[in-house]
Amino acid sequence: MIDLNIKTVSELVVTPKTYDGERTVTWCPGCGDFGILASIKQALAQLKIPPHETFFVSGIGCGSKLPDYVKANGYLGLHGRSLPIAQGVKLANHKLHVIATIGDGDGYGIGAGHFVHALRRNSDMTMIVEDNKVYALTKGQYSPTSTKGWVSSTTPDGAIEIEFNPVVMAIAGGATFVARTFSGDPKHMAATFAKAIEHKGFALVDVLQACVIYNNVNTVEWYRPRVYKLDDDANYNPRDYNTAMAKAHEWGDRIPLGVLYVDDRPTYESQVAALAQGPLVKQTLGGYGKETWDGFRAAFM
Repeated sequence: MIDLNIKTVSELVVTPKTYDGERTVTWCPGCGDFGILASIKQALAQLKIPPHETFFVSGIGCGSKLPDYVKANGYLGLHGRSLPIAQGVKLANHKLHVIATIGDGDGYGIGAGHFVHALRRNSDMTMIVEDNKVYALTKGQYSPTSTKGWVSSTTPDGAIEIEFNPVVMAIAGGATFVARTFSGDPKHMAATFAKAIEHKGFALVDVLQACVIYNNVNTVEWYRPRVYKLDDDANYNPRDYNTAMAKAHEWGDRIPLGVLYVDDRPTYESQVAALAQGPLVKQTLGGYGKETWDGFRAAFM
C-alpha cells in the first residue's frame, strides 16, 4: 500500500515490485513483452516515480495488455487511438508521467495519423512501441514494420510493400527524443526507458522484440549478432540531425540501439497558458463555485 501522505518522492521507497499488478500475465512463454514489462518497472524504480504519479495508456494488442499488469493509473483505449487519450491525460494533469505502451500495428498502422501529429505537438509523454513486426494478437498478419517479402497468413507470396521506418518518421516529424532498444537486453531497455521518461517532450522508444509464435524470422537469435549500441561510440552526437537520420536508416547486418536523436524544443504543455496555474484537474472551472456546478448538474444530467 502506497502512503500518499509522504511529502516528497525521495521519502518513498520505490522498487520494481512496487509496480507489481494483481492480474495473471497471459503472454506466451518467451514473448519479449515480459522483458519490456520488467524493464519499465525497473526504469520507474530507478527514477523513484511512485505508481500514483504514473499513467499508462494502451490500445488493442498483445503488448497493449501491459496496463493490466502494473499497479498504476491506466486506460485501455480503442485500437490505434492511444495517443489522443494519452495527450488528453497529459493536458488534464500535466504533473503525471504519461506512458503509452502499444504495438507496431496499433501505433504505426491504424494509429499512424495520430502518431504523426503527436510528433509535431511535442507533448511531454513517452511512447513505447513493442515492435515484433507482426499482428500477433489476431493470428499473424503482416504489420507496417514487416520486412518486404515476409510470408504471413495474409501475404502467402511474401509482402510486396516496403517496411515502415518509425525512427526515421519520428525524427523527421518533430519528436524530441527518439531511441531504439532490444527486448533481449533488459539492462539496456531499462536505461533507455528511464532516459525517455525523464526527457521533457515527446519521446519514442521503438523496442525490437521477438514474437515466438508468428514471427520465425526476426527472432532473438536473428537480432543479437546485428544490434550494436550507440552508447559505446563516444563520438556519436544525438543532437546532430543529419547523423541521427543516417543511423535511423541503418538496418540489416548492423542495427543501432540507443538514443538516436535528442532536441530541446518547448513542450506542448509549456505553451498552454492555462496550465501555468497548475494542473487542470486541480483548478476551479471557469471560476464558478460549487453551487453553480451543482445547478448545471441538476439541469443537464
